[in-house]
Amino acid sequence: MKEKNLKTYIWNLVLSAMFMAIGLVLPFFTGQIPQIGSMLLPMHLPVLLCGLICGWQYGGVVGFVLPLLRYVMFGMPPIFPTGLAMAFEMAAYGMIAGALYKHSKWQCVVALYRSLLIAMVGGRIVWGAVMVVLSGVSGQAFTWQLFISGAFLTAVPGIILQLVFIPAVMVALDRTGMVRFARKTQAVQASN
Repeated sequence: MKEKNLKTYIWNLVLSAMFMAIGLVLPFFTGQIPQIGSMLLPMHLPVLLCGLICGWQYGGVVGFVLPLLRYVMFGMPPIFPTGLAMAFEMAAYGMIAGALYKHSKWQCVVALYRSLLIAMVGGRIVWGAVMVVLSGVSGQAFTWQLFISGAFLTAVPGIILQLVFIPAVMVALDRTGMVRFARKTQAVQASN
């Protein structure tokens, strides 16, 4: 492995671990109350940032592992069906946001919002599909009303938080040069 590739790999691994740690800690600010957590979606923020900064592969892995690890460590979110559905949903968030942002012609605020919005819709569709499968396995009904309520109506405060907070963080990181460095490391990975 070339030295430049090794540095890139280590950089992305360290950042991914940091985003994982942030995702483990953020739900404590909602007081471990599931109703508030489902409104503010605190674990989604670091997963989306990980996908945007480190790339879709890292965002997908962090997104999938985070709810499962949080369940093992703290017992929340309940593993079936919520935790499993969240694992697939958040993996989709990290992968979609990272892939779309990386392949944007210009990595600007417009591309960032486009990536975020498409990732949010795609992740919620994945969540709905997984919930249908898991509900079928458990013999419970998962209706269209439950999907709309769980994916959109309850999550409006979290969606607004994501659309305000993530671009602000990305702009701040871009000014410090961190995002430019991450883009260069992704370009090195893609060329090899």
